[in-house]
Amino acid sequence: MTNNPYAGSPFSYVDASTAGPYSIVELMPGVRNLLAYVQLKAGERVLLLMEHTVDPVVVQAIGAAAAYVGADVRVLSVPPFSPGGWDRQAPLDIETAAFHEADVVISGTWWGEVHTEPLFFDQIKSRSSRFLSLHMTATAAALVTGGRLPPEVFYALLRRTLHQVAGAESVRVTSALGTDVTFSGLAWDPDPGALRPGDWRPFPYGGANFWPRDTEGVIVVEDCTFTGVPEEPLRLTLENNLVRKIEGGMAAEQLRRYAPDGYYMRHGLVGLNPKVRIAGGTQFEREKHAGAFYCGIDGLTNGAPIKSGPGFAHCDCQVDRPTVLVDGEPFIERGRLLMLDDPDIREVAARFGPPDVILDDNPLMILPRRFTGVETY
Repeated sequence: MTNNPYAGSPFSYVDASTAGPYSIVELMPGVRNLLAYVQLKAGERVLLLMEHTVDPVVVQAIGAAAAYVGADVRVLSVPPFSPGGWDRQAPLDIETAAFHEADVVISGTWWGEVHTEPLFFDQIKSRSSRFLSLHMTATAAALVTGGRLPPEVFYALLRRTLHQVAGAESVRVTSALGTDVTFSGLAWDPDPGALRPGDWRPFPYGGANFWPRDTEGVIVVEDCTFTGVPEEPLRLTLENNLVRKIEGGMAAEQLRRYAPDGYYMRHGLVGLNPKVRIAGGTQFEREKHAGAFYCGIDGLTNGAPIKSGPGFAHCDCQVDRPTVLVDGEPFIERGRLLMLDDPDIREVAARFGPPDVILDDNPLMILPRRFTGVETY
């Protein structure tokens, strides 16, 4: 499976542009934030689990910064992971053994842990490793844009979001293209603070994640994991948290083919990072942008949703500029995350530079390195 050729975004790291060697200088602010996010300490064993096709400058930047902190760094270059159950017989014994011995895993894979049983979330939670995933984001561009937002600013946005949605009964998402879907029975991922043993988190940091008990309505997909940007409108109709209908030409056929037993709604996420790209970014960058929304459908197992393991057909569906209502109250308006104007959020941002610069949600305006938050080690 590859992205739609008209999508304008890469379908794997082999198709992603590489950075010039001297650009490592510009990657370091984002890498410093990455290491601060994972709370790396001197003497810890760090595994860089990187696909063969990841940009060497990205690997070098992360490895050098971790070594400078005093960590014991190992780089394991691995074949690209396949999506879902596409290649269930792929041998992952070496990857699994290395993961089990590490204090910190920094993973640069395209399809990520959600698609592989030996590295699925239940396996991560059972170990003592802290697992940071650059899922489709082990690129210089992701580190220079979304990676530069100071961690403290992201956590302020996340805590403010969780406070606002605590106890909410529903989240309704609409879009100009026709999305109108309501999620209810919500369980939100709590603010974890610093990564703890068994934690998995994405980087660049992205948003507030939730799991619904029920989903009703229509999603018009603007980008998704298995099809890229569809050539024609791709519509998903959901009832009782199940995908009842998939419509939209070749993209619909590709999506049905990937999970012939059907899909259910696994989770949703509200994007909170104003520095993450939309234009030119991979889907897993775009979904984290402040004011974006995405939700993940997953394959049914023998006709039922089994959440303890991979559904082997996890597909994230993007809505770029939605309007989001939380119990009827505006949270996002046509892609604008309203809390970016909140005085308390602006006060936190002011610790690092001008709030109008730190919180500007035009990701083409790259955050100057002096405003990126982390002091030099």
